[in-house]
Parts: sequence; structure tokens; C-alpha cells
Amino acid sequence: MTPDRRTLLAGAAALAAGPALALQTEGLALTGRFVQGGHALGRTWPRALVFVDGEALTAASAGGAFFIGFDRDAPASVEIEVRADGRSARRMLQIAAGDFPSTRIDGLPPATVEPSDPALLARIAREVEIKTEGFASRLDADHFRDGFVWPLEAFRVTSRWGAQRILNGTPARPHYGIDLAAPAGTVIRAPAAGRVTLAEPDLHFEGGLVLIDHGQGLITAYLHQSRLDVRAGQDVRRGDSVGRVGMTGRATGPHLCWRMKWRNRNMDPSLLVTT
Repeated sequence: MTPDRRTLLAGAAALAAGPALALQTEGLALTGRFVQGGHALGRTWPRALVFVDGEALTAASAGGAFFIGFDRDAPASVEIEVRADGRSARRMLQIAAGDFPSTRIDGLPPATVEPSDPALLARIAREVEIKTEGFASRLDADHFRDGFVWPLEAFRVTSRWGAQRILNGTPARPHYGIDLAAPAGTVIRAPAAGRVTLAEPDLHFEGGLVLIDHGQGLITAYLHQSRLDVRAGQDVRRGDSVGRVGMTGRATGPHLCWRMKWRNRNMDPSLLVTT
């Protein structure tokens, strides 16, 4: 590893919310980052139903692995319960508060901040439907179990995950991605195995966008690409080329906006990076 890469990754690693935690009881083992935007990796009985705060949200894989995501605004405590063949186990997790800065971005084209043209609004509505379908994937797999690697070989973090955005002076939704600046054309690689659920080269806000389901609805997103190297329905392995860094869509410079969702919960993908 070169000194520059060490410096870049050390800076990114400093964003992680403390060390991974581990809890275990009979029939249920949990590790992860128990913080807003974090996650829990679980191990239980094969195909057990998994409940979060009393709601059945997922099921363990054939090997007993499952994933739970904590939203940016997750409550201070979450109960996880598993049930299988008359057996059950549960744990109450304490979820630490996240540290979310405020960032300001000026100079964006007005149509990318407050669009008003009817034709553009119709396009955006169509694209919302396309993205919603891509995020609805529920691949029966547990590729998340071995953690993730960074999707870029070298980068500079220009916007932390969860930041409150002020766009052209107007407060906007929090930024549900981590921005990794790199030269245009830099190869973007799959951080873990999965299946591509969407590959669109020219969306209004996201530009070139790829979604990958890593199992049980854990989906990562790769925005602003200048070129896509995958197609919807394609299976990828860790390290496969997804596309190239660009500045398409709502972007002021070349970078990768890396996002993660689990069943409509927005999460920080950097907290899953293990190497």
C-alpha cells in the first residue's frame, strides 16, 4: 500500500463510529456498528424469521446469517428477535447517536435543486419509479457476511455521510451518501458480491447510477458515473468493475457518491468496510 493510499484510507477510517461490537446469546449472535446509520450482522438458526421492534422484516439465510440496518434517525434502542421451529431469542440493542455535520454547496444549476419545468418533473417522477423498483430487490443471499472493501483504490472524502445539506442557500434533505473524490475515469469496483438491480446511464439527479443487492435487500448505490460497466440482472463479484467516476447529474466535480439502503433505511456504507 502506498503512503498516499494509507493517508486517504486513514482519513476515511476515522469516520467510523468506534470499534465493532459483539453480543451473543443462545440462538442469536450479533456484531456490527450499533450507531445511527450503522448495522448489525446476525447469526441464528437457518431461515429463522427476524423481527425488529416486533415487526418481521427479514429472514436468515440457509447458513443462518442475516442483516439489520439502522437508519440515520434510528431510535436510541432497538429490539431484535429471531424465531424458528418454536424457538426464539432476542436482544435489546442500544443505538448510539450519530455525529452529522452541516455542509453547504453553492453554484448548482437551479433545475437540480428546485426543478419546476413540467416536462422535467414528469421525467423525475418516472425515474423515481425506476429507482424504487431497483431498491425493492430482495436477493436470497448473504454476500454481506464477509464485509466490504472501498469501491475506489484511492480517494479523498469530500462530504461525510449523513451531513445536513444546504444547496444554493436552501436547506435540503440530509446527504445519504459519502462522497469520494477521485479523477474522472477512475474505476469503481464492487465492494462485495451481489446482483445489479439497476444500471441507468443518465438520471437527472444521480447521472450514471448503479444499484447492487448484496443479499436480503442490502443495496449499495454508485452515483454520477461517466460510464457503466454492468447491466441490470448481472451478478458481480468483489472487485469487478462497476463503472467509472464522473460528474454526471447533480455534481460540481468528479466524484463517487456511495450510498447504502436496507429496506428503505438509509445507512453509512463506510461502516461496513473491513479492509
